[in-house]
Amino acid sequence: MNIKDFEIIDFHTHPFSDRAENICSHIENCDMSEENIVRDMKAAEVSKICGSVIVRKCNFSEEKSQWEVVEACNRSAMKVSADLGGYYVPGIMVHPDYVGESIDAVDRFYAKGVRLVGELVPYMHGWNDYSCEGFSKILDHITEKNMIVSLHSMGEDQMDEMVKRHPDTKFVFAHPGEYGEFCRHMKRLKMSENCYLDVSGYGIFRHGMLRHAIDEVGIDRIIFGSDYPTCNPYMYVGGVLLDPLLTDSEKAAIFSGNIRRLFASVGLDI
Repeated sequence: MNIKDFEIIDFHTHPFSDRAENICSHIENCDMSEENIVRDMKAAEVSKICGSVIVRKCNFSEEKSQWEVVEACNRSAMKVSADLGGYYVPGIMVHPDYVGESIDAVDRFYAKGVRLVGELVPYMHGWNDYSCEGFSKILDHITEKNMIVSLHSMGEDQMDEMVKRHPDTKFVFAHPGEYGEFCRHMKRLKMSENCYLDVSGYGIFRHGMLRHAIDEVGIDRIIFGSDYPTCNPYMYVGGVLLDPLLTDSEKAAIFSGNIRRLFASVGLDI
């Protein structure tokens, strides 16, 4: 089978509505604009994208709080979703220093059909502990709403504690990482059947990593992501498509089958 034989949904992207939100390190060389997001991703045969908008606080005046930055990201995510005509499934941001505000945001965007939180990238927004009490309270509410939480992987012990405290939360961990980090992910996925791993970022370039993951935890919880525009989506499409250690049915599950099933579990047909 070739690339056109597969449906590809990119679970992990960070679209943008203006230059300040574009986190690519080589913007000048990539001809990037909001109008070109669909062009770029469809060139990689990606039929739909998911994820959050990220803005560094340094792009705002010093008077702005971290919550105001988070809210700006959420407003932009909804704008991009509308602008792209359903091509983009938006994820929202929350912040453990603003528990009440975060819970209100979850309710507000849930009412608008949003079922994805994240990818959350704490170090971009001034926090660093997934096991903290504030985030735990927010996760309790997200779990009640039956939403998906996409997380930048960081703090192995803190992620373990978070999963132990929230076994019913649907977590998607980004970035397989190097061997030690990858093995911790495998233990975490065995800890809870509600944990998933997306293949974006570093790790997939290690030959045999995807085969190892499938053999360890099964095919159903490995999902496709690229981390565009930070990373080149063609690398990740090729990393799955051209892997001789995977069957065509496994590739199809990673590219879109598992993602569709995950969203269906929270009542969203993408």
